[in-house]
Amino acid sequence: MQTNNHNSDNYQPHRTQHSQLTQPPHRRRSIFKRILLWLIALFVLALIGGAGLFMYYAKDSPSISEEQLSSDEATVVYDKSGKVISRLGAQNRDYVKANEIPKSLKSAVVSIEDKRFYKNNGVDPVRIVGAAFANLTGSSLGLQGASTLTQQLVKLSVFSTSAKDRTLRVKAQEAWLALKVDKKYSKDKILEFYINKVYMGNGVYGMGTAAKYYYGKSLSKLSLGEIALLAGMPQAPTSYDPTKYPTYALSRRNTVLQAMVSNKVITKAQAAKAEKTSVKTGLVKTHSTNGLSTVSSKIVDSYLKQVIRSVQSKGFNPYTDGMKIYTNLDLAAQKRLYKIGNSSNYVQYPDSKFQLGVSITNPNNGKVVAMLGGRQNGNVTFGLNRAVQTDRSSGSTAKPLMDYGPAIQYLNWPTSRTVKDEPFTYPGSKTKLYDFDKAYKGKMTMRQALVQSRNIPAIRTLQDVGISKATTFLGKLGISQKGTYNLQNGIGLYISPLQEAAAYAAFANGGTYYKPYYVNKIVTQSGKTYRYSSQGKRAMSKATAYMITDMLKGVLTDSNGTGSTAAISGLYEAGKTGTTAYPSDIASNYPSTASMDSWFTGYTRHYSMSVWTGYDEQNTASGFLSEQETLIAQQVYKSMMGYLATSVTNEDWVKPASVTEKTVNGVKELFKANSSYSTSGASDEDSSNNSSSYSSSSRSSSSTVTTSRDTSSKSSSGSNSNNSSSNNSSSSSSSSSSSSSSSASSSSSSSSEESSSSSNKE
Repeated sequence: MQTNNHNSDNYQPHRTQHSQLTQPPHRRRSIFKRILLWLIALFVLALIGGAGLFMYYAKDSPSISEEQLSSDEATVVYDKSGKVISRLGAQNRDYVKANEIPKSLKSAVVSIEDKRFYKNNGVDPVRIVGAAFANLTGSSLGLQGASTLTQQLVKLSVFSTSAKDRTLRVKAQEAWLALKVDKKYSKDKILEFYINKVYMGNGVYGMGTAAKYYYGKSLSKLSLGEIALLAGMPQAPTSYDPTKYPTYALSRRNTVLQAMVSNKVITKAQAAKAEKTSVKTGLVKTHSTNGLSTVSSKIVDSYLKQVIRSVQSKGFNPYTDGMKIYTNLDLAAQKRLYKIGNSSNYVQYPDSKFQLGVSITNPNNGKVVAMLGGRQNGNVTFGLNRAVQTDRSSGSTAKPLMDYGPAIQYLNWPTSRTVKDEPFTYPGSKTKLYDFDKAYKGKMTMRQALVQSRNIPAIRTLQDVGISKATTFLGKLGISQKGTYNLQNGIGLYISPLQEAAAYAAFANGGTYYKPYYVNKIVTQSGKTYRYSSQGKRAMSKATAYMITDMLKGVLTDSNGTGSTAAISGLYEAGKTGTTAYPSDIASNYPSTASMDSWFTGYTRHYSMSVWTGYDEQNTASGFLSEQETLIAQQVYKSMMGYLATSVTNEDWVKPASVTEKTVNGVKELFKANSSYSTSGASDEDSSNNSSSYSSSSRSSSSTVTTSRDTSSKSSSGSNSNNSSSNNSSSSSSSSSSSSSSSASSSSSSSSEESSSSSNKE
């Protein structure tokens, strides 16, 4: 019984399997044939479709000439008027003819770039299939691996290397032109074009020029290892620079040597011998500077450095794309700014180490007009650009940005608002805040406090505004930091002259922030044009901008103002001084009036300009500013803004309808229309913003207090009888500091303090 059941259970499957195996052979062949035909049909259709698409794209291919193939890949940079200011790579290139190129170099290039170079006709189907398979399997080859050496030459000669331009259309046109180039020129000629065109780092184009730059000799005198290094550099010329990144260069050189072994152009023994040689062997210590420019590189250096960074951030490579870059640079202004910073005809500097950082923007569109990254920089190319560095405190130039601007914007304060200049202790600590004169003036108006740059009223104002609202206001002006802001930042922000010029520009134009930019147009080799502009965003009301400007006018014109040295007779302008003092732990090493940094940021309706002055190494015995030297920032501003003002109209700001004007205690003060202050017309007492009223969540976590000492002093020399010194502090160390606020009196060396004639003392 069990046996029968067992047989019954296995009978049906056995019969099914048998029927499958006994299916007629002609029927199985028929199924396979149909599947095969379908696959062939799909392949043919894909082939026809691909060919059709290829021809559709190829018909619009740009032309390519021998001049394009043989020329260097100079990127031309223009000023705002279309005048050439620089040609990146336009050098005395050592163009090497095919018969002058060592056979070993040709073999190295072919081995690492295109092993089937001598077998393909400009386009290699094997490489295309291999690269496609690599993409599908996640290999690192990618679509770029499909390009032959000839296609790379075409790309360098005609197309942009920007990732956004590496479209299917461009790849098809690139392949089509490669076919035409391969048909017209010999393999040796194509190699000649390529070897002379590729970018080799440090502004060098062509391997012949690179041999002179890196090794001080011609290609014919290079060793096998040196040849292998040059052959491997074009894929990443900066990363494989043996003078800067020898480890990467060594790896790349050895990769090329192994590729040559694999391609059977050298032996394993030859490769091993070359690999034993240090990658630094033979490198010269000094390099010839072949780059040529229609404008002295010293003059445009800092601006050009930022242009290159800007272009690279947009996905282009200015060293390989051979593009045209149209900038916002005012060349005449740039030349004048350079002269002001580097000659004694305009401003007297104490010594050659005294430094500047200057940025000038157009407040109506965000264009960066001119920039000076430093003075007396010698022949250094793309050195430290102090116009964009953010590691120095702005001192009291922060007050309109973080204290008084937000107070008007969010609290509707009038310029007559009463503020207190009375003893102040930072919340949660025993650290007292002082002004430059260690004195207190009691109650005063917001206008008076800003014009005279009193510290205590500024910090009390920030208390009323609150860190949150102040941070929001700064953010709308393009200013931010990783950590949380604290009270001390109200008299010192770590921002750059460029950031400050752009922020103050919003006061100048009625409240709109434009992100500063350098490039307005890029034209690629293929003729494609990219245009750029800065879209303005409302950062504050017109009323706030106008009221701040009205008060900042007094900084230059009021008898108690701190910026009289910067005043230009008859010019409608506004501005703010800022000077940072030394931290208390090292202040005793310097004269009581010594400062680390001095700023002046000012503007008209047409230009916004921020000037930083100081020493790179400020903590040295001689690296400090005397009281008289803090005026140099104002002198630089005055000299430059006076020049700029001659080419534009002199326009005053027009009071918007949202602002009303009333006389308070004999002074014309401004109010926001329809505010409670405007209705009453009173100055209104400020709130009881003493230390106890400040919430613990907003307390400064730094152990160092920041103080400023803007002064209005009589100058003993110069044309101005009432020169003024503005000494404002930098902010303290980051709010992320773990120091206890109760130990605030022990200063940190990483910050500067605003105090009277000395650092803070309990």
